[in-house]
Amino acid sequence: MSEKNTQVKDRKTLDIKYIWDLESMYPNEELWEKDFNSVEKLSEDFTKFSGHLGESAKVFTEAMLIKDSIYRNLEKVFCYAHMRKDENNKEDRYQAMMNRCQALIATTGAKMSFFAPEMLSLPKERLLGYLKEDSRLKIYDFAIRSALREKEHVLTTAEENLLAQVSEVLGAPDDIYSMFSNAEMKFGETKDEDGKNVELTHGNYIKFMESRNREVRKNAFTNMYEQYKKYINTIGTIYSYNVKTNVIGSRIRKYPSALEASLYGNKIPKSVYTNLIDIVNDNLPTLHKYINLKKELLGLDKLHMYDVYVPLFEVPKTEVTYENAKSKILDVLQILGEDYVGTVAKGLEERWVDLYETEGKTSGAYSFGSYDSKPFILMNFAGTLKDIFTLIHEMGHSLHAHYTRSSQPFVYGGHSIFTAEVASTVNENFLMKNLIENEKDSLMKKYLINYHIEEFRATLFRQTMFAEFELLAHEAVESGEVVTSQWLCDTYERLNSKYFGEAVDGDNLIRYEWARIPHFYNPFYVYQYATGYSAASAISDLIIDDSKKGGTKAREAYIEFLKSGDSNYPIELLKIAGVDMSTTEPIKRAMKVFEELVNQLEELVKTEE
Repeated sequence: MSEKNTQVKDRKTLDIKYIWDLESMYPNEELWEKDFNSVEKLSEDFTKFSGHLGESAKVFTEAMLIKDSIYRNLEKVFCYAHMRKDENNKEDRYQAMMNRCQALIATTGAKMSFFAPEMLSLPKERLLGYLKEDSRLKIYDFAIRSALREKEHVLTTAEENLLAQVSEVLGAPDDIYSMFSNAEMKFGETKDEDGKNVELTHGNYIKFMESRNREVRKNAFTNMYEQYKKYINTIGTIYSYNVKTNVIGSRIRKYPSALEASLYGNKIPKSVYTNLIDIVNDNLPTLHKYINLKKELLGLDKLHMYDVYVPLFEVPKTEVTYENAKSKILDVLQILGEDYVGTVAKGLEERWVDLYETEGKTSGAYSFGSYDSKPFILMNFAGTLKDIFTLIHEMGHSLHAHYTRSSQPFVYGGHSIFTAEVASTVNENFLMKNLIENEKDSLMKKYLINYHIEEFRATLFRQTMFAEFELLAHEAVESGEVVTSQWLCDTYERLNSKYFGEAVDGDNLIRYEWARIPHFYNPFYVYQYATGYSAASAISDLIIDDSKKGGTKAREAYIEFLKSGDSNYPIELLKIAGVDMSTTEPIKRAMKVFEELVNQLEELVKTEE
């Protein structure tokens, strides 16, 4: 770990090629203001349709088209402000712009809130008749039929208007947590492997956890969680109200539970969520076997939580440059065809990516943008192998967005997380399989297999543990329990002990880890990383097997899936690519792959002893 890679960079001195091209959205912010004002005016004008949707197919169609136009502009305005703020959360100007957008979303939603209840108050036969009468409605066939399915959970016009007006307030826990965690919390300095003091941040924390120096790991771990411990009552209160908001919202809309409310829109059976938890729990012995192997190979009497991320095998320290990363990604993705690879190359040259960590920049990585923008990528590139995986992962999201927006109308221009995580993880699988298959050095091969195992652990096991934590928190509130910071810490600590087993000393500070997970503020979101990982494992194998036989059918089916956007329910869309997630087979199959990797690593180690 070098000072060069862990030091936070000065954004003003970066070469422009490392900064995303947000100017392509708005060459000047006067144009942003123009779109902002347009949304305000058009949403006000839209109220003229109130009480008239049932007059004719023509009126209803015009309302649908104008509604999409308003939301399309609103999305663009919001995405621009969001990404500008993420460049530097300390910048007052963009905080204000973001706040204005959130207020605009609330007021626009309130003005247009009559639409859904009024549409669903119309007789089903009339709505389906409109589909036949006006050809412009053809693109809305799935959207309208899907909306009819939600009919029993849509409130009256007055109630929907009231909820829309308070939506900004209901979203407060997420906003408060994000600002507190990204802009206010400081973790001080910690020593790197060279003994130099480096600022500890969200972006470089995992790099310290992967250090071969145990003291480096321990100090970073302690510094991070001592800060969360210091503010745990505040964060516990924030999250508790977030859970209460989810539970109350589900009750208002007459869902059996907050979980089922989250799953209903995408027509995901509750069993998909609970089966994931059950199957992963059934396979915890394999995880425990791996953790025991890790303890043995590290030569430790007791494995601590700050030891969990360290690679088992030390490989030569080589800095991965951005150019190296781009070259490798383009090579690996050849399996998906010329058009796919050409689009990736174009994106890398046309500044889709905001690359380096800078002061105040949002941590982590994501792919983001509007229907009319480039599919941008935020990263905090530090020059490691993991950064290649992160880049190819986010590029999977961005290519999914590119293909969808090129093929689908705005109404279907997004993706559920259930399908989005497949596109990113398929890319990761191609990279991992390529690296392992072509590696000749025994040490590096063990390192890569271990890396692959860690990806399984971090995605399939860790995200399922998060999913179980979320479920327990919501079920507790639903049953009338008071969910305090103490309750949250105790529950998380028990789960952590169950998942990691007796080989790990949980360390008291790990009980505060839940407090640094931002995804918890998007209810029942994280399980989709685990299901997506399982689906991606199956799809990538289908494409690889087909390619080895000289076929392109699996690849073409996958590209067709990428083009499908939100034009059907997620489980149906994944069937296009050859995977049925309504069954337990993909999860069980992924667990089998994990077991094979652990056994393979164990065998390689024994052979060389």
